[in-house]
Amino acid sequence: MIQDIYPHKLNNQYDLKAVPSPNSPVLVFDGPKVLADTNGWFRIPSAEEVGMDKELVFLFRLDDTAYFLARSFKDEIPGYKFTDVRAIRDLEDAEKHHKFAIMTGKHLSDWYRDFTFCGRCGNRMNKSEKERAMVCPECGNTAYPRIMPAVIVGVINGERILITRYRKGYQHNALVAGFTEIGETLEETVAREVMEETGVRVKNIKYYKSQPWGMASDLLAGFFCEVDGSTEIKMDENELQYAEWVKREDVVLQPGRNSLTNEMMMAFKDGRKDLV
Repeated sequence: MIQDIYPHKLNNQYDLKAVPSPNSPVLVFDGPKVLADTNGWFRIPSAEEVGMDKELVFLFRLDDTAYFLARSFKDEIPGYKFTDVRAIRDLEDAEKHHKFAIMTGKHLSDWYRDFTFCGRCGNRMNKSEKERAMVCPECGNTAYPRIMPAVIVGVINGERILITRYRKGYQHNALVAGFTEIGETLEETVAREVMEETGVRVKNIKYYKSQPWGMASDLLAGFFCEVDGSTEIKMDENELQYAEWVKREDVVLQPGRNSLTNEMMMAFKDGRKDLV
């Protein structure tokens, strides 16, 4: 999966004293796109290329290399262009640890963008001088990076699994998925999302594995479960364009190997019997 970057290591501890050098890698985002060079290889610009006079915010370290974020910078640099982060996720020329750095950087970039102003009193927020947080100088409201929990669900019916495709966005095979609502456990989210999207009841809900997924600022929790009762599918056509029970040998995997969804489909396709 995208976070499996050994022997590389991501150190996300905030360093208040970190200062960029001319060669420090800098992530520049414009909505869902990141500034990168993808012309036969992969690289992101350095602090010198972006401009040492720009506001460069420390993000994290990848091994011993400190990464920074350029806020309020939308210019293109010769040799680089803004490329959709989803496209880079599946780019063969980009190594996995670089992909993970970009996705994690996007998570933090979106948070800095969304907390420019205080949600309590409306004043401009400042970066904390103690930790990674945004602090309102007027009312003292403190905002930390937000993580939104979501579930990925492999619903098993004997030798078949429930495969879906979204109506909008990602067009490859997927599993039932959705965000956890307030006051809801992850297991309750599993049962609700499967019922809402496919009309199927489930039982024997079993945790599988988790994955940070910076493109949507979420933390994915994977679960397998079994169909409970009727196997008739009543698909939510507003969410899905496809939902069917698919035999193990007929499961078509996603083109990349970075997502928890794909690993879960692969585990079922490979015949693992310990999933539920």
